[in-house]
Amino acid sequence: MKKLFFLLAMLTSVGTAFSQKLDLQKMLAGHKLAGVPASDAQPMQDGDKKGITIKNNVWLTGVDFSYGTIEVDIKGRNEFLHSFPGIAFHAADTSKNYDVVYFRPFNFQHADTARRKWSVQYVSLPYYPYDRLRKENTGQFESEIFPNPKPGGWLHARIVVSRDSIKVYVNGMNKPSLVTKNLQMRPNGQVGLWADLTTADFANLSINKDN
Repeated sequence: MKKLFFLLAMLTSVGTAFSQKLDLQKMLAGHKLAGVPASDAQPMQDGDKKGITIKNNVWLTGVDFSYGTIEVDIKGRNEFLHSFPGIAFHAADTSKNYDVVYFRPFNFQHADTARRKWSVQYVSLPYYPYDRLRKENTGQFESEIFPNPKPGGWLHARIVVSRDSIKVYVNGMNKPSLVTKNLQMRPNGQVGLWADLTTADFANLSINKDN
């Protein structure tokens, strides 16, 4: 019986994911974050949130991601059309060849219900930007977040990437705020903190890779 339990435990462990918690401040100090033109990163602490503030996009060097889960605390700005914090992944290069899940904090509690439906977005650049997806696949690649987060406040994002789908869970909710198909332009690549020429705060980043 003991041998059976041991065998089951070994079989279970084979299918488990590789988990990695990343200290963004240590990565910044150790030159493990790579910027792009017009980007910047500085240490940040906001209460119990210890991380970095970035402008534009910053990439994690030496981190390759295929499928699994990325979790992070994100704080954007409640500035209309000027805050797009998120996570980029599957980057073939860091110019415009990657996937992104990002947020529009200024839409979280907007009086216009149509704008609230544009709160969280998945895109695959360069071929599938938000405007093309919105025109050709209305409501499939962006969604409202329930309950509506506080604009300009911290939110916790859990992004689950599989071969077939992208799921985004916000603030510990069991039901995903966004479920959409994975556009599968690339099977793997770099991971980045994304703000698209705007400013955002990031903390408590972890990456769980599926075997």
